[in-house]
This record gives sequence, C-alpha cells and structure tokens, in this order.
Amino acid sequence: MSVSFRNITLIILMYIGSSDMSMAQSKPIIYQMLPRLFGNQQGNNIPYGTIAQNGSGKFEDISFKALDGLKELSVTHVWYTGVIAHASLTDYSAFGIKPDDADVVKGRAGSPYAIRDYYDVDPDLAVDVKNRMGEFEALISRTHQKGLKVLIDFVPNHVARHYHSLAKPAGVEDFGARDDVNKSFSPANDYYYVPGKPFVVPANEEQQNLLTPLKDRQFEENPAKATGNNVFSQSPSNNDWYETVKLNYGVDYGEGEKKYFDPIPGVWTKMRDILVYWAGKGVDGFRCDMAEMVPVDFWVWVIPEVKKQYPDLIFIGEAYNPAVYKEYLYTGQFDYLYDKVGLYDGLKKLIRNEPGASVKDISKVWQVESAGFGDKMLRFLENHDEERIASAGFAGNAAYAIPAMVVSATLSAGPVMIYFGQEVGEPGKGTEGFGGEDNRTTIFDYWGVPEHQKWMNKGAFDGGLLNKEQQQLRAFYKQLMKISGTSEAVLKGDLVEVPLATERAYAFIRHTENQRLLIVANFDRSQSVTQDLNLPENLLKGKVITQAVDLLNGTRIDHTAQSVSLKVLPGTAQIIEF
Repeated sequence: MSVSFRNITLIILMYIGSSDMSMAQSKPIIYQMLPRLFGNQQGNNIPYGTIAQNGSGKFEDISFKALDGLKELSVTHVWYTGVIAHASLTDYSAFGIKPDDADVVKGRAGSPYAIRDYYDVDPDLAVDVKNRMGEFEALISRTHQKGLKVLIDFVPNHVARHYHSLAKPAGVEDFGARDDVNKSFSPANDYYYVPGKPFVVPANEEQQNLLTPLKDRQFEENPAKATGNNVFSQSPSNNDWYETVKLNYGVDYGEGEKKYFDPIPGVWTKMRDILVYWAGKGVDGFRCDMAEMVPVDFWVWVIPEVKKQYPDLIFIGEAYNPAVYKEYLYTGQFDYLYDKVGLYDGLKKLIRNEPGASVKDISKVWQVESAGFGDKMLRFLENHDEERIASAGFAGNAAYAIPAMVVSATLSAGPVMIYFGQEVGEPGKGTEGFGGEDNRTTIFDYWGVPEHQKWMNKGAFDGGLLNKEQQQLRAFYKQLMKISGTSEAVLKGDLVEVPLATERAYAFIRHTENQRLLIVANFDRSQSVTQDLNLPENLLKGKVITQAVDLLNGTRIDHTAQSVSLKVLPGTAQIIEF
C-alpha cells in the first residue's frame, strides 16, 4: 500500500488530556530559508538564468505575515542563509560592487559560502541597494517583534577568492593585506600559498558552454592560494571548493599540523570582531559552517570572548565526525552540533526503504553516539546540503518521512530543524544551473521554488494554492512541532525504548511525573503495527491506564489497565499520551 495523507485525519488540538500544552517553550525549533529563494515569486526558472530572468526574493518579502506562517509551525529561530555578501556574477557596479570572475563563481548568484565581504549583506536581497544593510536590520527587527530569534551563517574556514571588503569599519584590514606571499605558510599570514605558481582554473565544459563567454579561464591569481577544502595545490579540481581560499588559523599543514597559537593569529581576532559586529546588529546566533575544519582551540577562545559581550548568543557547529563531538561541545563550547552522520543517515535509509536499513540505528544514536549529550544535537531531515525528501532521488513522496520526522522531533530536547518548503513537500526538481538535477534546491542560482510558492501565494502566505495533501502535510508539521516544543515529556522526560514485534518500526517512551508519551514510528510501507503493547511496570508504578490519546490527530486509543492496543498504519506514526 502506498502512503497517502488521505488515510490520516488531522485534528489540530489546543489541549489534549493531561498534557500542559501552554508551558513555556524551551526546545529550539529552527526554520532555515534562503531569502533569495524564499520570497521569489517568479516562476521562469531558466537554467543559469540571470536575476532579471528568474528573479530574487528580498528582505522585505519576509513580512510579518510570512513570519506568522513560521510561528504557526512553532518556530523559535529563523536561520537566514546567504545574507552576508558573497561572490556573484550580478553587476552592481553602479553601487561600487563589481561582479566577480565567472571562473571562480559557482552559478550566477554564487555560493553563500564564498564570502566576499564579511561586513556587508548580499545586494540581491535589497530593494534599495544603497540601503541594503538597513533593510536587513529592518528584517531583524520584524523577526524580533514576532518573538523569533535570528540566526545567520558564520563561515570561518574560507572566503571567496575575490575577498575584498567595501563595508568594513574604519581601522579594519582585509584578510591577506600584510601576507608574505613568498611563504607557503607563516604564522603571520592570513592565507596559505603555493609560491611561484599561478592558480589554474579547473575545467568544466558544461559550465563553459552555458556561461560563454563569462567563463574564459582567464582568472589570474599568482601565487595561487590554497583552496577551502584543504587542497594545497595551484590546480584544484572541479569537485573541490575552487571558488574559495583557506584561511590560516595558525596550523602548518605541511609540518604535520603543527600549531602556532601564541601569539594569537590575526585571523582569530578578525573573526572575533566579525562575530561581534553581527551580534551588535541584533543577530541572536550563528550556524558555524564546517566548524571541524577550524581548530577547536579557536572555538575555545572565541566563543567565550564573544559571549562576554553577548552572553545569550547560540553557536551551532556543522560537524560530521562523531569522534570529536564531545570535544567541540565541551571543550569548544558549542551550544549545539549537527546530527547528520548519526540520526539523519540512519533515518534516510529507513525513509528510502533501503536494504539493510534498521531501526537499530536509532538506538545506536541515543545509546552510544550521543549518549549524555543528545540534547545538544540538532536533528533534521532536510537542509541546503541534503536531498529533498520528495525528490525522485530520495523518497519521491514527502509522506514517507512522517515516521522519521516524528523521531527527529521527539527523541530529545535538542533543537529540530525544518528547511523551507519541506513542510509542503517541495521536491527540488529542475536543472537550475550549477547544481544540475541533483534532488536539491539550488543555493547557487536564481530560482523560483514552485511548491513553496504555492504556500507563499503571491505574498499572502496563506497556502491558498496548496493541494489537499500539501495542506495536510503542513498541518502535520504544525501539530508535531507544537508537541515537540511544548510537551514536558519531550523537553524533560526520561527515554525508555519499547520492543516491538516488527523490525521496521521503532517505539519509545518519554516520561516525567506529569506526562507519559509513547511514540511509535512505523517505517514499513505495507504492514501496519498491530499489537497489544504491555507497558513497563516500573513506569506504571502500580497505576493503571485510564486514557490513551494520539496527540497527532486526537484519536482515542484502545487500552487495558496495563497495555495499549497499537494499530499504526504503514508509513505513519503516533504520539500516544497515556
């Protein structure tokens, strides 16, 4: 049987049973968006199209009405991706901003992670380019007025090859301004070099043909700088981060990663000042790109330094090596880290119904990989790096992710994230430009996001163009995020795994003295979970079950004094309060 929302009746409840759904929320629920895409109403979607052809969202498109739509999802933090000025092919010479060289820009709009001016915002996002910073500050103010917090990217490992700040405060020097380019490494340098050798632009015939004559392989950089993903060569490949250059935090990679941290490297203080600058604008936290590629010693120093002035800031680290999670959390003092390699990878296999996929991966995450710090792991099923669930290459159907999303949102009190369009089943379809048909929504190109645009409904943000299944999917996310963000058992409860008769479903209990939740996620696409589940005596403590309700849809669940009668349909989940 295929999964369909037609089998799911969603009744959004303000209050169910004994749960205190009005308690103060303490679980961060993050909504990631690219403003360039979020507010774009154009639907031309010409591959490698210009901003004039395909359009761009603006800061002002993220209106009070749009923010109300996020609050419906119980969002607490909005991650505005691609705010800081990055390399681009769009010409703003009239405002003193020249286009970058196409040889070292990915797509026409460019990568948000190739920063060209750390003290400026992307001019694409402004209605009045001269007032672009004022328009971003107004967005921060709107976001705060709606009771939401603002997150932006901090990209510490690398910058664009054309980095040059036009907006830097008086007295601030650009990266590399005093470098000795005749040395491959110097503790006093901001960059790494390949002395005596010019940079070689990697060949890419497909892009060459699409962007002729923009890509002419005439970009000059001599000597070559090391590339962002630790390629210490003048000839990075097309698969490398060739559009970026690696920043020098005092680590000599040519000498076995020998560290030179005394005196404090110049990059450290420059980056501290950048963080303080944005915090001063009202930014509430930073998602730190590729945090593992920067020495933990830097984080040990910089996070407390910045929090001296802004103690409530949060720092989220993008990390992929479970072996160093504890070091970056406790030594490096990050507030949260990505849980990609653990929970996301395991859930993706289950969503895709891959051979060998097992719910044991879920157990491993909280019992082994993140034991003791699960509340510090950010859980998600989509972000700008990952394939869209509804894409043909991932699952082909947004509904297949329902059980996985329930697990992601309730397994711990740590943050959970939604990527814009996820809540309406956006499939990331189309050959947008640099990324090609890769099951993702492009971050490199000007593009309209069709299913998200149906919710946006020409700026009304009322979902007026969504079909029935999309409306039901968004209603599911609304109810799940409310439960996740306000239920005492999720926020504070102990976790007990409950064995089921099937290997394609997972069940656990979250409980406090005041609330008990049984969460059952059925990943099987054809078989229901049907069994009477006896609850542990040490949990009941001599009491009997008098009521059981599925909080996701308000359905009363059959039960005896000590057991719950499960009937969980294929590809669905239940959150049973008993």
